Amino acid sequence: MMELNAADLTTKNIDEGCSSSGCGGSNDQLSHLPEHIREKVHDHPCYSEEAHHYYARMHVAVAPACNIQCHYCNRKYDCANESRPGVVSELLTPDQAVKKVMAVAANIPQMTVLGIAGPGDPLANPERTFDTFRQLTDKAPDIKLCVSTNGLTLPEQVEELCQHNIDHVTITINCVDPDVGAKIYPWIFWNNRRIKGRRGAKILIEQQQKGLEMLTEKGILVKVNSVLIPGVNDQHLEEVSKVVKAKGAFLHNVMPLIAEAEHGTFYGVMGQRGPESLELQELQDKCSGDMNMMRHCRQCRADAVGMLGEDRGDEFTMDKIELMEVDYDDAMQKRAEYHASIETKREAQKNKNNETFISISSIKRHKKKQSRPVLMAVATNGGGIINQHFGHAKEFLVYEASEMDVRFIGHRKVDLYCSGDKTCGETETTLEKIIKTLNGCEAVLCSKIGYEPWEMLEEAGIQPNGEHAMEVIEDAIAAVYIEMVKAGLADKNISDSEMQIRA
Repeated sequence: MMELNAADLTTKNIDEGCSSSGCGGSNDQLSHLPEHIREKVHDHPCYSEEAHHYYARMHVAVAPACNIQCHYCNRKYDCANESRPGVVSELLTPDQAVKKVMAVAANIPQMTVLGIAGPGDPLANPERTFDTFRQLTDKAPDIKLCVSTNGLTLPEQVEELCQHNIDHVTITINCVDPDVGAKIYPWIFWNNRRIKGRRGAKILIEQQQKGLEMLTEKGILVKVNSVLIPGVNDQHLEEVSKVVKAKGAFLHNVMPLIAEAEHGTFYGVMGQRGPESLELQELQDKCSGDMNMMRHCRQCRADAVGMLGEDRGDEFTMDKIELMEVDYDDAMQKRAEYHASIETKREAQKNKNNETFISISSIKRHKKKQSRPVLMAVATNGGGIINQHFGHAKEFLVYEASEMDVRFIGHRKVDLYCSGDKTCGETETTLEKIIKTLNGCEAVLCSKIGYEPWEMLEEAGIQPNGEHAMEVIEDAIAAVYIEMVKAGLADKNISDSEMQIRA
């Protein structure tokens, strides 16, 4: 076999229209957009997959009421344990929310985005929502403002949204067919009446589509969230993606149903299953032909604080905030300096990638056999690098390496394997759950890993790898993939039985 090296694999992907983070990366998604649009999402962790490695977001819980009922939703207003939409530890008044935002922005300088996403629907609580936005527009002009809505009253609120410099709106659209909608929404509250079944779903869909068109006409970027519900809308979401793209949506986020019985939702109590990780990935791939896909969503709480994948809300409860003194003018200056340092780092990494990134597509020139795509899991604390111990990971980012690129697939949450006490590594059931969650992955890249999990991962056909600590994720995955290609471990003609063993 001809020897492969980095010099042989000098980047070709820039010429081929691929970014250094792969053809499926967010850089590639944004490269065709006008400059003013790219500026809107450049530091938005939800609208840019690359940005979520560097920038943080927060939500404020000022909107308790909702005007529709979803079978997957059960709002909780004083819950610190569950991590899902609709859950908050404490409801806030607009004044409290503004005070909290300014305190968080002063203490977490990478925070760029403030969103109102519940725990009900922000536009079903217009006075509280817009009072918060009005104050923040004046007091914290450097923070992007976002809102998430079910869309029922969106058309009548578009003008008000435009007055508050809101460039990003998320609409949850689970269907465009009222018959499907009747299985998801038992009722809506419309014109002071509760309307049930198909009729209610039809009104909701019409309002969502009208609001989407109005927002895009105003130049507001719209992200569409869709909850994947197996057996209900899984065969329908491709059509949803086509429709919302045609109406101008910027991004589509297909999320897995969260339906544990302990959450008390209708679907949870009735035993409706959520999708498997590979099932979700397959549907996202099908939809990606029609829309840019968001794959890094964490389905955040309505009071989440920090980077995606973490929640620092406990550090910023109102009793603690009341004791903080914030000079926001000074904090804003320091935030600007901090953001400039982030951008310097991003630019340096981009230049490095443009010079040295391993273009996996070149492998085809050196091998007669074609290589198949390989999934790999990564443990990271952020920054786009491999910097987390396997035992400390609460989630793994999953990437797909192929002959063409390295692309981000999604994240998979796990229970913490190592809690730092003497029982670390002794609970096999936790590790077994992690291995099951990593189904389909053939390698795990982390900064360090203990002997016991290493052995069990190998037995399950998942190769642990701690050789790329502190390296850029995409570069490390590309290097591991090349080694697999060299060894013939990624050939397309690997037998089905060997593939099953590896899975």
